[in-house]
Order: sequence, then C-alpha cells, then structure tokens
Amino acid sequence: MPHHTLANPTSEKKSEPRVMAAQYPSLRDKRVIVTGGASGIGEGIVEAFVLQGAQVGFVDILGEPAQDLIARMGSAHHVPAFRLQDVSDVEGLGVAMTSLLDELGGCDVLINNAASDDRHQLEDVTPAYWDERLAVNLKHKFFASQAVWPDMKANGGGVILNLGSISWHLGLDDLALYQIAKAGVEGLTRSLARELGPFNIRVNTIIPGNVQTERQMRWYTPEGEAEIVSAQCLKGRLQPVDIAAMALFLSSDDARYCTGHEYWVDGGWR
Repeated sequence: MPHHTLANPTSEKKSEPRVMAAQYPSLRDKRVIVTGGASGIGEGIVEAFVLQGAQVGFVDILGEPAQDLIARMGSAHHVPAFRLQDVSDVEGLGVAMTSLLDELGGCDVLINNAASDDRHQLEDVTPAYWDERLAVNLKHKFFASQAVWPDMKANGGGVILNLGSISWHLGLDDLALYQIAKAGVEGLTRSLARELGPFNIRVNTIIPGNVQTERQMRWYTPEGEAEIVSAQCLKGRLQPVDIAAMALFLSSDDARYCTGHEYWVDGGWR
C-alpha cells in the first residue's frame, strides 16, 4: 500500500495549496512518456512522476516552459528528458517517441495528455481546420500508443492513459470539434484496452473537470469560475495536481486490474 508524504507539486509555485501526495514504490524508476508535458495538466503530471522517482520523457510544442520545468527538476533522482515536437505531425511525433524510447530504455507508462481546446463557431469550420483539430486532440493519441506498445508487449505489460474531457458530456458551446475528438478518446481507450489486455497492457481514460490552469484562465471570468464551483458537488477549483494524483494511481501496481474505463476527477460537476 502507498504511504503518504508532504509533496511540493507544480501547483505550489502558483500559490496553490500544498497537498498530501501518495508515494507509490512501484513507480520508482518506471519509464514514463507524457505528451504535452510542458504546461498545465501535463506539467503537473510530469512533475508528479518525477517526484515518484520515475524516469520521465515528454514532448511539447512549447520549448521555453519545458526548459523551465527541467530546470526546476534539476535535483531529481531522474531529470526529465524533453523533445520539442508538434504532436499533430504524427511522423515527427514518431521520431520524437523513438528518440525518447532509446533514451529511457523503453516505456512502461504513456500519458496521452496533449490537446488544444480552441473555441470555434460551427459555420467557420473548414475541412482543413477539422483535420487539424482532430490531429491535435485525437489522432496523435493512437500513434503515440502505437509507438510504445511493442516495447510494452516485449516487457510483459504497461499502462496507457488517455486524457479525455468533461466538455462533451456537458455539451458546451463553441467546442464542437474538441468535443468530437474527446468523445473519440473514450472509444480509443475501450478499443485499445480490449486488444492490448492479453499483453497485460492497461488502458484508461482520465476525465478532468475544469482545471485551473493558465490556459483555462483565458476563457473564464471570476463570475464564470464561480458558476463552475457552484455546479460542482465539491466547492473548490481543481488543480493539475488533482489530475496527476489519478494518473499516479492508475499507473501504479495498486491499479493492476483497472482497465478499459473512464475515471472522473471533476469535483462532481455533472
């Protein structure tokens, strides 16, 4: 069973509360790859796994925030590795994934986190914009998984976690393509869990509610945030560390029979 120690997660540097974080011995030295790991939820996930003593590699289109994150983790047991890459370019992503697999010596856990929730009007959607939005929010998750599952099969198992979204369950405005892609993420999870299960590869979806990241603060006024909190059963603002905590559990041996499902971290906002 995990024991509990006081951690100092990414969120604390943004004046958020310290949290009690479980330590999972099974995650120490595990090889973890995170897409979209330089900011927001992905940043919180990278930092959480590094604090577990895991070997972490991540890809992102944001170079400067990635280097800031690496600098903060400079005294870690394993300093994270980074590849600058746009995940919507699946050929380039394949090269980046292969490079990280070589550096880490394989992959035990893949966190398909990268996404972009740009707002759009239905009448403005073009075929090119459709393809670009589906590429950044869904397509790369399959091909990143395809890049790691041979190594997982060879090593007797692994974990793939796909980040979904509460948005399509709520049917929010101005997010049609994002919500279409995120609905597809749950279908991807069910399909991969069934086909990869015989190889002891577990696949799950994490569904965050509205997480208070710098990007999300672009879209919400204080009044809008108050409406979200009012709609939740638990009256507080979700932080990246809350999503990271679920990712840690689902990646650990403690979750060895958890696969093919959606795990909500939303404060009861439904």
